[in-house]
Amino acid sequence: MITLYGFGAGFGLPEISPFVTKTEVQLKMAGLSCRKERAMPPASPKGQLPFIEDDGERIADSTFIRAHIERKYGFDFDAGLSLQARAQAWAFERMIEHHVYWALIGARWVDPVNFAKGPAHFFDGAPAHRRDKLREDAQFRVAENYLLSGLGRHAPDDDVELAVRSLLALSVQLGGKPYLMGEMPCGVDATAFGALAGVLTPFFESRLRDRAEHFGNLTAYVDRMMTQYYPDFAWTPLRAAA
Repeated sequence: MITLYGFGAGFGLPEISPFVTKTEVQLKMAGLSCRKERAMPPASPKGQLPFIEDDGERIADSTFIRAHIERKYGFDFDAGLSLQARAQAWAFERMIEHHVYWALIGARWVDPVNFAKGPAHFFDGAPAHRRDKLREDAQFRVAENYLLSGLGRHAPDDDVELAVRSLLALSVQLGGKPYLMGEMPCGVDATAFGALAGVLTPFFESRLRDRAEHFGNLTAYVDRMMTQYYPDFAWTPLRAAA
């Protein structure tokens, strides 16, 4: 059986990491059973989560895990899509992972209130004399990567405006369809769901979440995907949380 290593539930989500969520949903899409274990990034071959263990082989990075599933198990996540639609799905995935994701990171890690409420607790189990330093160092590293991503170079309102343009693109692409590319879920839906749920979780207050809530088809999409892939999770739809 495949073992999926992730952070686990938290922040009002079934899985803290959008990338672990992506892989977990794709495993479900492929009909592959797995057990899930908690881990921290240093345990991974690439120093990041998720990673999986499959018949003694360890594969890290959600995109490479997807390729492993497609190759080993013969599952095509984009079955039924034309070559052009496959290219569009790939482009949307890159936009989500390299733009929307970093906006989410800014809202969680750079905002001091959200950091104290959420990521700071990753270090609660550390020795008391090291805890504050570990938190400070981690927040600094993430803020540095946020700066390098490009979004962190802008004023807070400006970085949200840029992220909202990507949310608008996703909303337009989704339209009235049940899934981003049509009537059936495909690989990019796992990516979009993981990131959008992370943005929309009621656990954090942020300008990004406030703006995202105005895209009714995206909030409904997250509710729908949560029901489909995490039916036992007590997700609070934003329309009910308002």
